[in-house]
Amino acid sequence: MSPEQIAAFALDFPEVTEEQPFGPGADVYKVAGKVFVILTPNEDPPRVTLKCEPSLALHLRGQYEAVSAGYHVDKKHWNTVLLDGTVPPDQLEEMVEHSYLRVVAGMTKAARSRIELALTEG
Repeated sequence: MSPEQIAAFALDFPEVTEEQPFGPGADVYKVAGKVFVILTPNEDPPRVTLKCEPSLALHLRGQYEAVSAGYHVDKKHWNTVLLDGTVPPDQLEEMVEHSYLRVVAGMTKAARSRIELALTEG
């Protein structure tokens, strides 16, 4: 998947915004103000950093050479994926969705309920 495809996929989820809090070169996608994707499209190769359940994070690091511990984030809960074409697009989509759902799961009950309702309606 290209950085543009990752961005479009992330923006399809309810209540997602795109920001550049670190300046140009790092696109940050947030759900209700909480980060779930950090995309660096201008790196060679481009990279995406995603939140992940710790045991799954380790499994994915073992399964794909392009997946490593999160860069500049909590390495237990985040993975960085090189967008070099070695991770299948459907797997990348699953990883983005998993990141989104992990972040939503940590929100207040009211926010979680609102977002889960929007997910079922959309």
